[in-house]
Amino acid sequence: MQYALIIRESAEDFKRREDPTYKNGWIAYTQALVQAGIMTGGAGLTAPETATVVRRRGEHHDVQDGPFPEGKEQLGGFYLIDVPNLDAALEWAVRVPVSQNGSVEVRPRLQM
Repeated sequence: MQYALIIRESAEDFKRREDPTYKNGWIAYTQALVQAGIMTGGAGLTAPETATVVRRRGEHHDVQDGPFPEGKEQLGGFYLIDVPNLDAALEWAVRVPVSQNGSVEVRPRLQM
């Protein structure tokens, strides 16, 4: 079954992305997923201020540039993994190197 590990990071975490220790933790985690043969996709995302949001307003659409300070955490990226069950997905989720200010949401992929 496929699960998305949805990574949320704080503004401070986005700033730390160039710190070798922080960056190396993510590289090592990604390599572990690949070596385990369970990573099917994923990507890191640029900082929130690079985002553009399109909202539907009736028959029209509003386009708004970032940043979007509505929450303390912003979407930082995601991994798609293929594991037998939720317990296995959670085992990988707790290994994600998010800081104490971040979080990982585990969500099953919709089967279509």
